[in-house]
Amino acid sequence: MSHTQNRSTRLIHGTSQPCEQTGALAPPLVQTSTFVFRDWQEGARRFAGEEEGYVYTRLGNPTVSQLEEKVADLEGAEAAVAFASGMGAVSGALMGLLGHGDHLLCSRGIYGCTHGLLGWMKEKMNVCTTFVDRPSRERLEKAVRPETKVLYLETPVNPTLEIIDLNEVCLWAKERGIKVVVDNTFATPILQRPLEWGADLVLHSATKYIGGHGDVIGGVLCGSSQLIGPIRDQLRKDVGAVLSPFDAWLLLRGIRTLAVRMERHVANAEKIARLLLAHPAVKKVDYPGLPNHPQYRLAQRQMDLPGGMVSFQVCGGLEGARLFLDRLKMCLLTVSLGDVATLVQHPASMTHAIVPEEERSAMGITDDLIRLSVGIEDISDIWTDLEQALHPLSEQVGECGKEEFSCKKSS
Repeated sequence: MSHTQNRSTRLIHGTSQPCEQTGALAPPLVQTSTFVFRDWQEGARRFAGEEEGYVYTRLGNPTVSQLEEKVADLEGAEAAVAFASGMGAVSGALMGLLGHGDHLLCSRGIYGCTHGLLGWMKEKMNVCTTFVDRPSRERLEKAVRPETKVLYLETPVNPTLEIIDLNEVCLWAKERGIKVVVDNTFATPILQRPLEWGADLVLHSATKYIGGHGDVIGGVLCGSSQLIGPIRDQLRKDVGAVLSPFDAWLLLRGIRTLAVRMERHVANAEKIARLLLAHPAVKKVDYPGLPNHPQYRLAQRQMDLPGGMVSFQVCGGLEGARLFLDRLKMCLLTVSLGDVATLVQHPASMTHAIVPEEERSAMGITDDLIRLSVGIEDISDIWTDLEQALHPLSEQVGECGKEEFSCKKSS
């Protein structure tokens, strides 16, 4: 299939072809643990790497391979490797690139479990991490060490939605021979492709937007064949964080509608962000599509669209956040994102609870911060639910300060 086709077309066609044996339109689910050889010589050749072919599903499977090819195509990568979870992809990238005593530079805001993994790597592998606020050439230059091997980024950052200038930091890293890994889960390859800006590896928690329906867990890591090959052939094989064929099949089904879902996610998120900004019980709104976002112009340049995630702070601190969350009726209180339904969570007590309080504060994760994954429901129904949950907090506007609100609205 021609790579000149638009991504929305390649999502449906791309590397997928009707099954040669049956003509089936849907990709076949090869639900098997192992593969039968025609004779001893074929088995020996495949184990020796002298012949292409499948041996054992932990090492490779046609359904999993089709997913890998699809995501690699969308990201503009030579190769991809799928894992049993998004954290499998994070672990594969970091453990594949870092060794004992190496140093890692990392954006200050990252997913809580990624933060936990870095703590484990410090304890077990003596891999030290330096967190950098709003990574830029100047800030990275101050933090780099002779043993720095990797720069790990999220953009947009979870959950504050800060945007990092990929072109600037990737150029800086390449000058020093440092590999750049970008978690692209929030944007998806429909909205942002970090490899085009110079990143070396890009990863996804495919559980989120790629799957899109809350029924599967998986991860994908994309990059050059030189980097992906050893991670697939050694690390994934020996660690065993293998995506099952059935889960790969579900992800292949979900990804076909990714483009149209992202259009609706973004359209709804833009409207919800503006409505929240105008609400008296909301102190601050973080959304890259709002002109008052600090990296608004950068987001316009780097991303095709600003995404479906919105974060905001409510009046009343922790108690205000609790009251808001407990009053939701349609929007679902859960820690995932990227689902067709609108999902809401409290980062400080949920996804980022593992992060020490001092670190959370440095990340900008306050007790009154809410993370909203805007779904594809009718926009009026989403807002009706959010508005009724916010209503009791409107009475606490005075506690937040009128001056703060007037400044926020005019910024």
